[in-house]
Amino acid sequence: MAKACFYDILGVDSGAPAAELKKSYRKMAMQYHPDRNPGDAEAEAKFKEVSEAYDVLKDEQKRAAYDQYGHAAFENGGMGGNGMGGGFDSAFSDIFEDLFGGGHGRRSNSPGRGADLRYNLTITLEEAFNGKEEKITIPTAITCDDCKGSGAEAGSKPEPCSGCGGIGKIRTQQGFFTVERTCPRCHGQGKVISRPCPGCHGSGHKQKNKSLSVKIPAGVEDGTRIRLQGEGESGPQNGPCGDLYIFISIEYHPIFQRDGANIFCNVPIALTTAALGGEISVPTVDGKKAKVKISAGNQTGKQYRLRGKGMPVLHSQNTGDMVIQTTVETPVNMTRRQKELLRAFANECGENVSPESSGFFDKVKELWDDLT
Repeated sequence: MAKACFYDILGVDSGAPAAELKKSYRKMAMQYHPDRNPGDAEAEAKFKEVSEAYDVLKDEQKRAAYDQYGHAAFENGGMGGNGMGGGFDSAFSDIFEDLFGGGHGRRSNSPGRGADLRYNLTITLEEAFNGKEEKITIPTAITCDDCKGSGAEAGSKPEPCSGCGGIGKIRTQQGFFTVERTCPRCHGQGKVISRPCPGCHGSGHKQKNKSLSVKIPAGVEDGTRIRLQGEGESGPQNGPCGDLYIFISIEYHPIFQRDGANIFCNVPIALTTAALGGEISVPTVDGKKAKVKISAGNQTGKQYRLRGKGMPVLHSQNTGDMVIQTTVETPVNMTRRQKELLRAFANECGENVSPESSGFFDKVKELWDDLT
């Protein structure tokens, strides 16, 4: 019985590129794999057939020979004996490694990176305005001075693991699948330490408090994260250090409320100032005072904007504004004379004195009239 064309087996044209060959084989190999078709002899035969076809066509030299001579190129020892170069096991391993990663000879025991650290720092709003330099102390893992990070006692050194040959992984064949797992002897490091360093007990690093100076830039906001590269824990086997992340929190302020680069401040003003107008002094976030001119007839909630009196914008020359929101304060603890004057004032007031109040009650009266 004549052998089927390899291109027909994979369902591709003779000029199909390598990517199309691989895609077709991958689909068919998964479809006919014996693990998915237990006890199905026909599926197993089909799986071997497509694997054989792909093993030839994926190799440029074999494919060129096949295109010229057909199946005869691999008969009578052509192309190296059976001509298959490992058969479907070899072909399927390409797909396995494409799906699951890895590869023969790939080492997993390269020095690992140290852990990142987090430090929470609380500052005042004034410190966020001005910026500051803060000294902090953090507990961290540093490279052991005794063994220089190797973990081995002085005069010795880590040895290649005999369990995995120094690769850090062990591969076993289970049917048509190759299973890779971390070496249980060296835990994936590829090396074992027979004589651990007494100073670090073989870990290669020690716990120590480290002091650092952190520059807090002006304009930082609550939740700002500052990264200090290489200031985290040291990595195993002299691997690179991790990073240190400073998370900024800003304390509650009793006077100022912040919204981005703008500062808001609620300021109570006297009834007379609100009515007649005047000038008041207000504190600013830079520790100084600013003059605010209050217009006559000021109502509660009226705002005044002080340009450039807010927070600096982070990493910028710009500055936000300060917004003053006024609250008209009702007089309390008045003397008899003051009450008499206020009553006299009330008696002389017409509708023009309190236009908002008059307008509100006019609307209420209209509503009541509509309901009756």
